[in-house]
Amino acid sequence: MKPAPFDYRRPETVAEAVAALAGEPNAKVLAGGQSLVPLLSMRLAAPAMLVDINAIPGLDTIAVESDDRDGGVRVGALARHSAVLASDDVRRVQPLVTMALSHVAHATIRNRGTTVGSLVHADAAAEMPVVLTLLGGSVDVEGPGGRRTIPASELYVGPLESSVGHDEVAVSAYFPGLAPGAGVAFEEIARRHGDYALVGAAALVDGETVRVGYLSVSDVPAVVDLTGVADADLGEAALAQLEPLDDIHATADYRAQLVRVLTGRVVRSARQHAQREGAQ
Repeated sequence: MKPAPFDYRRPETVAEAVAALAGEPNAKVLAGGQSLVPLLSMRLAAPAMLVDINAIPGLDTIAVESDDRDGGVRVGALARHSAVLASDDVRRVQPLVTMALSHVAHATIRNRGTTVGSLVHADAAAEMPVVLTLLGGSVDVEGPGGRRTIPASELYVGPLESSVGHDEVAVSAYFPGLAPGAGVAFEEIARRHGDYALVGAAALVDGETVRVGYLSVSDVPAVVDLTGVADADLGEAALAQLEPLDDIHATADYRAQLVRVLTGRVVRSARQHAQREGAQ
C-alpha cells in the first residue's frame, strides 16, 4: 500500500518548520521516520503535510550539560539512536539510556530513527518514553510562542498522544545524570529480539529509594514507587499500582506475571549496579 497524497516541506530553520506546522493543523514532523513512515504506508496516518526537519542544522547534537557526573545529557532532535547508543558520554553520565537503547529495534532502524522522535511519538511500548519518565527528564519544544520545556510527567497524555502542540517542534530531550551511588537496570521480554516488548521494566535505585518504570503495560509509560517494599513483595506491590492491558499480543494476566518476574530482576540488577558504581 502507498501513502495517501501529502504536501512536503523541507525547512532550513526551526522557525520555518514552526511556521509550516502552524499553517497546516494536519501536518506531521518527519525526523527519522521509522515510526511515521510505516503508519503512512499502511494509511493508519494521513497527514496533509510532512515537515521534514532533516535540513535544519544543529539538531543532531549529543551533549553533557556539566562536566561532572551530576550533570545530564541533552539529545538533539536529529540525533540517531545509534549515535546516542555509541556515545561514551551518555554511557558515563546516564547509563540507563544506553541500556534501553540497546533493546530498540534493530541496527538498521537505530541508524535512522531518532531518540527524540521516539519520545514524542509517545508509544507506551517503546523503550525511551519510560526511561525519560523514570528519570524525570524533559523535552524542549519550539512553537509560535517561543520555546518551552515539557517535563516527562506532563508529556504523555494518552495512547500515542503527547502534549506537544501541532504547531510545535521538539528540538531536544534532557536526561538527568545518574547520582553518585545510584544504580539503574533495564530488561524486557519480547517474542523476538527487536520486536516491541510484551513487557519491559527499568529500575532506578538511589539509596533507600526504589522506583520502577514499565513499558507495554499501560497505555502510557507507568512508574511506581517501591521504596521500603521487601524483595519478595516487589512484584505484587508494583501490580497494586498498575492495570496491565489486554490486547492481541498478550493477556492482562500474562503481562501481570511478566511484571512480577521483571520487577525483582531489575531491582536486584540496579542494586548491583549501584554497588559496582560505589566501588569505583
